[in-house]
Amino acid sequence: MAFLSIPNVAIRGIAACVPKNIEENLNLPVFKEGEAVRVINQTGIERKRTVENGTTISDLCKEAFNCLIDKLNWERESIDVLVLVSSSADYITPPTANVLQGLLDLSEECIAFDIRQGCPGWVVGLSTVSSMISLGNLKRAVILCGDVSTLLNSPIDKETRPLFGDAGTATAIEYAVDAPVLQFQQGTRGKDFQAIMTPYGGLRNPVTEEALKFVEYGSNQIRRGIDCRMDGMNVFSFGLSVAPKSVQSLCEYYDIDRESIDYYFFHQANQYMNEKIRKKLKIDLSKVPYSLKNFGNTSGASIPLTIVTQCQEAFSTRKLNNIACAFGVGLAWGSVHFETNCIICPELIEH
Repeated sequence: MAFLSIPNVAIRGIAACVPKNIEENLNLPVFKEGEAVRVINQTGIERKRTVENGTTISDLCKEAFNCLIDKLNWERESIDVLVLVSSSADYITPPTANVLQGLLDLSEECIAFDIRQGCPGWVVGLSTVSSMISLGNLKRAVILCGDVSTLLNSPIDKETRPLFGDAGTATAIEYAVDAPVLQFQQGTRGKDFQAIMTPYGGLRNPVTEEALKFVEYGSNQIRRGIDCRMDGMNVFSFGLSVAPKSVQSLCEYYDIDRESIDYYFFHQANQYMNEKIRKKLKIDLSKVPYSLKNFGNTSGASIPLTIVTQCQEAFSTRKLNNIACAFGVGLAWGSVHFETNCIICPELIEH
């Protein structure tokens, strides 16, 4: 188990942006009569937000960034680091964070780079960027995290289309010597990377004519080689195994009183899995917010999106003690113990 303790870093604000377009799972044309209701009952996902063609993750994250920075009253030239954590970059090259540095009119002294990660992305991004500013040489950073997953999945696949929605988020952190320590536990199981992957489109398997054709893999899966594929049973088993173990290990290693935690935020995979995880950890339902019903699985954006949509008032007005746990593509996972104190948490932005 990999543990990381990072002092001198305070979370100052979290913002989230989703597309205006709402897609109701009950009305999806991929379902036969009765199938939609069964899937909704199993996953807890009734609807998602989906981008129009031409909208990318940089568009959503730009809106979240601008709103958050304005509310914080941060001067743009004061931001030392800008990082985008996403699986859906605007271009193969350059890094999307570099493009955003220019679009957001940040200083040329600002460090900008991408982290290519999916579901565990917010925890990965927070640990990476916090490590950079904890010594005080860099003072302020913004972590942009999210995906436009609907553009990465087959539009006629019964397994993936009902699950995934689109969202972009921004998290502002700052060097602060009096900040509570951030505590992390992270891990990777790369030998099982094929459980969630997009086979074609990279350099290992470039796009071919065959990769652009829809192929049926059983009654529920119809996709192209350029679409993300998911081994549902293996992913379910993985999440159910690593998430409780990660949270337990984090609390034991850092001697965290689990009863003192105000909120536990889990990656919004599907409600059936997450409820299994919650019950395994014996956490009261009132401490585990869900955003699945209206937004689905939004990849790395799911934890900050849940904070904004389900706990906006609490984060804006109270001191809170929290644990977040994310798991998925990679296969990878990560948990973080973090405290906040009346942070800037604007209401959800629609783009």
